[in-house]
Amino acid sequence: MDQDEFAGSRPGGAAAAVYSAELDPGFEVIEPRSLESPLVFSSPHSGSVYPASFLAAAKLDAWTLRRSEDAWVDELYARVPEFGAPLARAWFPRAFLDVNREPYELDPRMFDERLPAFANTRSMRVAGGLGTIARVVGEAREIYAGKLPVAEAMRRIETLYKPWHATLRALMDRAERLFGCAILLDCHSMPSSAGRGLGQDDRLRADIVLGDRYGTSCDALVANIAEDELRRRGYRVVRNKPYAGGFITEHYGNPPRGRHALQIEVNRALYMDELTLRKNSGFDALSADLTAMAGALAETLSRGLPVRRAAAE
Repeated sequence: MDQDEFAGSRPGGAAAAVYSAELDPGFEVIEPRSLESPLVFSSPHSGSVYPASFLAAAKLDAWTLRRSEDAWVDELYARVPEFGAPLARAWFPRAFLDVNREPYELDPRMFDERLPAFANTRSMRVAGGLGTIARVVGEAREIYAGKLPVAEAMRRIETLYKPWHATLRALMDRAERLFGCAILLDCHSMPSSAGRGLGQDDRLRADIVLGDRYGTSCDALVANIAEDELRRRGYRVVRNKPYAGGFITEHYGNPPRGRHALQIEVNRALYMDELTLRKNSGFDALSADLTAMAGALAETLSRGLPVRRAAAE
């Protein structure tokens, strides 16, 4: 794959707000033939459509920008609609806009004007350069050659961020209405180095990290099924370390009200070469195992064992 290949358009689907010709649509929802499960899958960081204006404003080459992608994650889960669940996937890249943040987590150092008063300029993510509009990728490498207009950030948020979350909310609302609860599986990948150092024993390095905000975003039943299915297939699975879940998990997970969110981080070395971003020989097996996990979750829920929705207080 060369730089021109990945910068081009990918197949579109359900209509979304348009940022530019390259991002028409900005994301898609792959719907099942029939809705049979309260599960909703999202892949917010696998987008690889880089607008020409973004590349022109960046001082990093395109391959360096791609290092922040959760490359191919949407394809790992491509078969989950077979179990009666939708899959939402972004086309815009994480380096361009990160929907796993608050809508206005913005770094004032990036812009040529004062940010609106409602912007969150003091979060830990902003301090690290990883706000809604990222300042850095990789090992703290600055993305932009100069400062951005504030209007540019607002345009990305209004035309891509907000429609993405409106769509995700609608999918969750529909699942809750039809099944009495809604369960979001937020799908990501992590560098192989992130799974190390979890203990003195190197065998504790993780293949997959399940994040449920330490039990607050998701009923234990869902996380337990996912973990058991993955462990049974030979994966080293840990909970919440080093990833407990980001904004999406925290924002959409509310178990007392029948809303559940589980983040799934997969070690990239399992399915791709982290330098070339090409799929490796493990891709098909991992995809099959993640699909089987999704099937186990759907089957359990279809047998009348959904997470019980507590009465709203």
